[in-house]
Amino acid sequence: MPLFRETLLLFSLNLLDALLTIVWVRSGVATEGNQMLAPLLETGDFAFLSVKVAIGILAAIVLLRFGDLPLARYGLTAALVVYIGLMGIHFITGLSAFGYLPHV
Repeated sequence: MPLFRETLLLFSLNLLDALLTIVWVRSGVATEGNQMLAPLLETGDFAFLSVKVAIGILAAIVLLRFGDLPLARYGLTAALVVYIGLMGIHFITGLSAFGYLPHV
């Protein structure tokens, strides 16, 4: 199955992003940056997490189904770059939340 490991990594990063977003928002450290998902987070954690996981599953299905196409490989690479960058933002947010970085 082409791109299985990469797709699993993307799904895992998506799930980690959702969980960290819930932690940061509920602790008052950050706000949801995605304006389409912010109302779901206001509705509740379960609704937000359900939609994020559903989006991740849908993306994984499409990537696994069409993983042999160059466009799928390029798209997956771009998505991984974005999510890895987003993990960097979560890392900086965590450092700031725990007092290791000054609040700007």
